[in-house]
Amino acid sequence: MRPDRRGARQPPPRPGPDDDTGDPEDLRHGDLRARQGTYRQEHPKTDRSNRVIALSTFTAEALRRRMAIMRDHSLDALVFCSREGTPLTTANVRRQLRKVLGEAGIEGVTPHMFRRTVATVVNEQASLNLASELLGHTDPKVTVEHYIRRNEQVNPLTALLLDQAFAHKDD
Repeated sequence: MRPDRRGARQPPPRPGPDDDTGDPEDLRHGDLRARQGTYRQEHPKTDRSNRVIALSTFTAEALRRRMAIMRDHSLDALVFCSREGTPLTTANVRRQLRKVLGEAGIEGVTPHMFRRTVATVVNEQASLNLASELLGHTDPKVTVEHYIRRNEQVNPLTALLLDQAFAHKDD
């Protein structure tokens, strides 16, 4: 909660219908059901995107730790906010990420890379359709074109097959 011009405590503003929603900077305490490991986004980009997403165990645990140190435990409290208690801007998130990664000696990583990495791992470990569903894409082509990293290594079985078909046997 933040004070308004009269000093009364007001919740931070909710994103409007034209705002880019669903990003971590808009995540609120009331959006989480930590015991079940789910996240609810009130205003997804499309009606078909309205769904419940299971959180990984490590993500749910990180959110539990974050919520335990929050000063404001109301349902409208932002899980991540500025010093003034307002939603973080995308620029703030990028700047903070660059700072933390820079201190670790890592450069060139963007928030979008996390989304691409998750899509690639889910695709490789399960399926393209599951990766598309997780990202909220109605068409898996979007996931393939913009999120799935192409595997640059060709299956080594191809070399064995070519050896068997064409290699000369030394007599």
